Amino acid sequence: MRRAVEQKPDKKFKRRTRFVVVRNTYRELADTTLATWLQWFPEAQFGDFNRSEMAHRVTKGDVECEVLFRALDRPQDVAKLLSLEITGAWVNEAKELPKGVIDVLGDRVGRFPAMRDGGPTWSGVIMDTNPPDNDHWWYRLAEDDRPEGWQFFAQPGGLMQQSGEWVPNPLAENVQNLPPDYYLTRKSGKTNDYIRVYYGGEYGFIQDGKPVYPEYIDSVHSSQQDIEPDPKLDLYVGVDFGLTPAAVMGQRSVLGQWRWVDELVTEDMGAVRFADLLGQRLRERYQGFKVRCYGDPAGDSRSQVDERTPFQVLQARGIEIVPAPTNDPLIRREAVAGACMRMIDGRPGLLVSPRCKVTRKGMAGGYHYKRMQIAGEERYHDVPNKNRFSHPCEGAQYMMLGAGEGRAIVAAPGKSTPIKYPERSGVI
Repeated sequence: MRRAVEQKPDKKFKRRTRFVVVRNTYRELADTTLATWLQWFPEAQFGDFNRSEMAHRVTKGDVECEVLFRALDRPQDVAKLLSLEITGAWVNEAKELPKGVIDVLGDRVGRFPAMRDGGPTWSGVIMDTNPPDNDHWWYRLAEDDRPEGWQFFAQPGGLMQQSGEWVPNPLAENVQNLPPDYYLTRKSGKTNDYIRVYYGGEYGFIQDGKPVYPEYIDSVHSSQQDIEPDPKLDLYVGVDFGLTPAAVMGQRSVLGQWRWVDELVTEDMGAVRFADLLGQRLRERYQGFKVRCYGDPAGDSRSQVDERTPFQVLQARGIEIVPAPTNDPLIRREAVAGACMRMIDGRPGLLVSPRCKVTRKGMAGGYHYKRMQIAGEERYHDVPNKNRFSHPCEGAQYMMLGAGEGRAIVAAPGKSTPIKYPERSGVI
């Protein structure tokens, strides 16, 4: 609104601007962002809000400001922005939106008013968010790239850590508008990661939904240092296909401990490009290793475009890969869960290298069953939520199955149909 008031008047002595307010879903847009906006700018004083168009046309003196409210939670929703001509944009909880949405918004601002009417006095994109994960696009831009024309501001958290305890932060802002001990009373029962993000204002990972692997304990099953692969041991590779293909590499020690040493996680990529990247990774880091690759059995289906299967695409590039023995979700889950629950000479049966950044966070809860939107007790979907964490985690499942982890499950009483374990390997 300050930018609208500062807009230079046009030939008709009107200060005209148009802004778009963006949130990831319409429900959150209506329940939180819009509710706050109308509290700040009530309709009785600033004009009626048009709920069918999700727009508020604020008129006050010579100021004419049009504010559009939009939800853009999927990359395909970027198409909604392509014809907008706006002065500026406000993105609420920016970490929930894809980077592609932010890029397009940056291209649409500065187009209203038109230059023939004097153009905008100011244009730009304003974003706010709770701190995201440290592999999020926001973290990369704010902490690593620092692109020209961008500015980042970190608000001091309500709490800070001292000697392992969370205590009130003397630099905290806005506390005069909060009840006494607001953050201290709310931290009870919360995980350390939750407190770090929402009360401490620090980067961190928040689990959502019901974890597929409650057996996984990050402090137990993750390594503090990169795990170096042993060239004397077979290198197992598990691949999940689709438009977000991913691969996880691991080894099983002589004593039976699983060590996940590496991952390759992509986004919006076809089988050909993924095969090139996987082949490059295996040649650069695992030259001379005996490699055994297993993939999602669904990848044996032919594409409607060129009639080749993902397996054929990888094999054509020198990667010997075969389907995992089964695609049964229960067997896949238990193949990994069994390793999580084992202890070998006082050491965990599964150890994940820091190189497996996305896979590790998936195991810690990013790979989860989504909560159902129903009243009453908490209920969850029967199949895991498909997201950026599910692909490497399912690739790891195929790797473990291919290495034989599923045999014990199938051999249990009542299981009469054995699954076939193919034996095929190649030396990279």
